[in-house]
Amino acid sequence: MSSGTPVVFVHGLWIHASAWQGWVERYRAAGYDPIAPGWPGDAETVAETRRNSAAVSDRGLDEITASYVRVINGLDAKPVVIGHSFGGLCAQKLLADGHAAAAVAIDPGQIKGVKPVPIAQIRSGLPVLSKPGNKKRAVALTRKQFRFAFGNAIPQSESDELFERWTIPGPGRPLFEASSANFSKNSPAAVDTRKNDRGPLLITAGGRDHTVPQSVAKAAYRLYRHSTATTDFQVFPDRGHSLVFDHGWPEIAEATLTWLKRQGI
Repeated sequence: MSSGTPVVFVHGLWIHASAWQGWVERYRAAGYDPIAPGWPGDAETVAETRRNSAAVSDRGLDEITASYVRVINGLDAKPVVIGHSFGGLCAQKLLADGHAAAAVAIDPGQIKGVKPVPIAQIRSGLPVLSKPGNKKRAVALTRKQFRFAFGNAIPQSESDELFERWTIPGPGRPLFEASSANFSKNSPAAVDTRKNDRGPLLITAGGRDHTVPQSVAKAAYRLYRHSTATTDFQVFPDRGHSLVFDHGWPEIAEATLTWLKRQGI
């Protein structure tokens, strides 16, 4: 491992960047130089972001990814990019486009070419996709919706606590872009999965994830079968979509650190 290697954490839809704080501290202790910037329009705190939800509305995958390119361009070296959910989709885009030395896509939003659409995933996206007008709006989850989409594999009390602590309104556009990706010639959810001259990629899946079911993450992994670059897949059987910020996050963090060490990064 190279001491001081930059790491950029990318959060997913509905979760504030500050939920990565434990990861930032753990990666710093391991010798990396980690940061966790928010999406365009995100305020510094959960409370501020909730008060100004209009600032995050109508932000799409290209704009979100471009904001991280700007962050990366200010670093001294290509970083490791670690993303969760739609952050995992962005991590794959950044890696394929040459902006990252390696990437970890944790239960990533579906990229173009992924075909499985499980019922649980459809239900998780309904708070946004049920209303076409939400494409240009910011949408917040209810406690009940969060419980199904994120907190189904943890106790109700913990799910409620995480909802209060970390959730923010999220732009509807990324969900519409991902759900229509296979019908769009120039989808922002497209990733060059055949590229050979990229850094290593780890894709993970939670066996109880409703928002990005294991079959969806597995299908994304299979799209990379024509690339000679390192692409690995790891399943956490008993974990749901809250796996990066619930009580079990250290297990996931350690697994990613172990994988990076195997890559010599």
